Amino acid sequence: MSTMRAVVLLLAASLLFSVVAMAQTDAQNSAVVAIVNGNRLTAADLEQSQGGKLLQAKYSYYEAQRKALDDLIDQQLLDQEAARQHLTVDQLLEKEVNSKIGPDPNDDALRVYYEGMETDKPFDDVKDKIRQHIREVRINKAKAAYLVTLRKAAKISVELEPPKSMVALKGAPIRGSKDAQVVLVEFADYQCPYCQKIHPDIARLQAEFGDRLAVAFKDFPLPMHPNAEKAAEAARCAGKQGKFWEMHDTLFIGKKLEPDQLKEQASALHLDMPLFNQCLDSGETAAAIQEDAAEGRRLGLTGTPSFFANGHFFSGALTYAALRDMIAQQMPAASLSSKPAPSPAESSLR
Repeated sequence: MSTMRAVVLLLAASLLFSVVAMAQTDAQNSAVVAIVNGNRLTAADLEQSQGGKLLQAKYSYYEAQRKALDDLIDQQLLDQEAARQHLTVDQLLEKEVNSKIGPDPNDDALRVYYEGMETDKPFDDVKDKIRQHIREVRINKAKAAYLVTLRKAAKISVELEPPKSMVALKGAPIRGSKDAQVVLVEFADYQCPYCQKIHPDIARLQAEFGDRLAVAFKDFPLPMHPNAEKAAEAARCAGKQGKFWEMHDTLFIGKKLEPDQLKEQASALHLDMPLFNQCLDSGETAAAIQEDAAEGRRLGLTGTPSFFANGHFFSGALTYAALRDMIAQQMPAASLSSKPAPSPAESSLR
């Protein structure tokens, strides 16, 4: 078969796949889910009207799917490696994991562990259970480490995607190229400790992906954080003088959010202080913040940080590896580095 013919067939197959996928999506959207006095309500109607209420439920289901998928991938890797070495999986684990566990702790070491337990049972009654528990913990850690090595040596592409929802970008501060392959939208709260913790990871991701990644910020101050809304106003007031991202970074890094501290940090950024103070004291930017928060509530958000990568939703106390995994999934394969897919522990979404 000539190269040209192969290319034509490949393009035709890709086009057919796209047409079939679009037809399936259209069929799903037009499916009738209820009839009210003769009026048909479709899946698309439900999504448009109640999508925000469903997003968190869809995400919980996605998390369960992803965990099950990670377990399936691990089993596949073990099966393949066992076959390569002409072993059963049990034999492989005995060779690569169990045999490398150190000796069981002696009674003196077990007694130290026992003294930290809340139990009224005598040491001699529980020491064997303690020893078995410690051995199981060691085996699980060694198995997890071994699976990391198998994942690093494998080519893994995860196609399962989190649920998707449209997010308005009009008026949102965006850092990065307007032509970026992925736009990461973050709904965050300046007083949220998880948002503060993940802030350096977002900067690291932008450094890694460069022009392929843009980051948009949305305010979602939570009721239990009394300084969050005024801090958000301060960032937007700085934005009126072209220094939103400088104030944004300062607030997340310094974590100084009292009203007087906001003004001190604005002065350190060499802002026009009479203009800044007037903006902050008058609540000039409060309406824009409430607009972001209202959108977050319509989307069904309940906490921060919450992210949308090209519309795909994910949230929680994320690791850098989990963030990178979600962003990389939205990029063309050819544009990615050869870094391996993260292990289940690294890609944990919670």
